[in-house]
Amino acid sequence: MASDSGTLYIGVCNNLIRRSSEHKQKVIDGFTKKYNCTKLVYFEETSDVNSAIAREKQIKNWNRMKKEYLIKQTNPTWQDLYKLIIE
Repeated sequence: MASDSGTLYIGVCNNLIRRSSEHKQKVIDGFTKKYNCTKLVYFEETSDVNSAIAREKQIKNWNRMKKEYLIKQTNPTWQDLYKLIIE
């Protein structure tokens, strides 16, 4: 998730549509609500929770430039992908 100012949030969930909606509606207190991270700009899917958690930790340890590069590979304009996943 990203804010309009570029703040990034990396997380793992078991229901991307539901969780993205919660971030957009700011129904849960925390980082995304505080920093207005409401745009889904990147996601990966897996059926293995352990690999999802490991990938989350890996990306969280990357520097900003590497995270931006990852996003730009599939979403160069940082479009909000939420609309695409709900269709």
